[in-house]
Amino acid sequence: MADLDGILVVTLEQAVAAPFASSRLADAGARVIKIERPEGDFARDYDHLVKGESAYFVWLNRGKESVRLDLKRPEDRALVEAMTAEADVFIQNLAPGAAARLGLGPEALTRRFPRLIYCSISGYGEDGPYRDHKAYDLLIQGESGLLAINGTPAEPARVGISVCDIAAGDTAFGAILQGLYARERTGKGRAIEVSLFHTLADWMNVPYLQARYGGKPPERVGVKHPTIAPYGAFVCADGKAVILSIQNEREWVRLCADVLGDAAIAADPRFVSNRARVANRPALDAIVAGALGRWTRAEAMAKLEEAGIAYGALNELSDLIVHPQRRTVTVATPHGEVELLAPGARVAGDAAGRLRPVPALGEHDASLRREFAPKAGHAAE
Repeated sequence: MADLDGILVVTLEQAVAAPFASSRLADAGARVIKIERPEGDFARDYDHLVKGESAYFVWLNRGKESVRLDLKRPEDRALVEAMTAEADVFIQNLAPGAAARLGLGPEALTRRFPRLIYCSISGYGEDGPYRDHKAYDLLIQGESGLLAINGTPAEPARVGISVCDIAAGDTAFGAILQGLYARERTGKGRAIEVSLFHTLADWMNVPYLQARYGGKPPERVGVKHPTIAPYGAFVCADGKAVILSIQNEREWVRLCADVLGDAAIAADPRFVSNRARVANRPALDAIVAGALGRWTRAEAMAKLEEAGIAYGALNELSDLIVHPQRRTVTVATPHGEVELLAPGARVAGDAAGRLRPVPALGEHDASLRREFAPKAGHAAE
């Protein structure tokens, strides 16, 4: 039996953040009913690269049932209420206030259904001066200060995945699980509010504290580290790059003696401590680059491995596709099976390699309308 068997999740969702949260609940065994607008979740059309399906949609909507509803129609709103009457969790990421105007806001639903775990996901939260601002992922990367610390000295760079949406979805998933656990003790549900901005603001606490109390916000340094050296990517003789991450003095001494080929470098006053190495990073990087540039990446990595130095490859996506450490799972889509990289957490002894299918648009319209057809007197419950 899956961990969340018997848990019913109704989700009025679109895009990334809410679908991320509900997909994790579905992976854990919950029954997830995804309510889509008549034309469908717009994430279905982000691209059509995965056998005609959107990469984001395939990743975040496995294991769900799809029903198309027009919430401007009273009969469709009544259907949502009938679903919610039986639900354990309700998730929505409409614009702030939109669910309440439909009679589906947290106050109304948790009052009617006291055991319900209600989760709202928005850009900036349900109050405050930015409440009604549009909040796409890149905008939040900018507003949260993430772009100020990501990129090169010359210019900021967007994080290449929808990190704000994903972070908010993962935060919502944890908060929902916490709510379900608390309900087991108290019998009471709760309303949860998650926003992209506040989630990323939390993730920004280290640079925030450095800037507020130390007066020294981190600089943009590309793939280097603002306060550790040597740390970053170094190009080898074959044009491929290896990444170094020296975290302590013991490793630094070994790097000098066993890889750079000159133990005296470790005692050079310019490099004798991490603080000194950061202050003299250009000279240090030139020495490291000169040494690693003599070998191919495979040869350099072999020497680093032998010396016990922390390293990694600066991989392309083509390298990830064949990475020997990757784990994969299989999921059926409306256009055939696809292979996904597996979720990061794995339960010991669980060898499951297949997820439940990705639904076609409105695939479960008829069955869900039959199952949850409002019964006489239900609306007054």
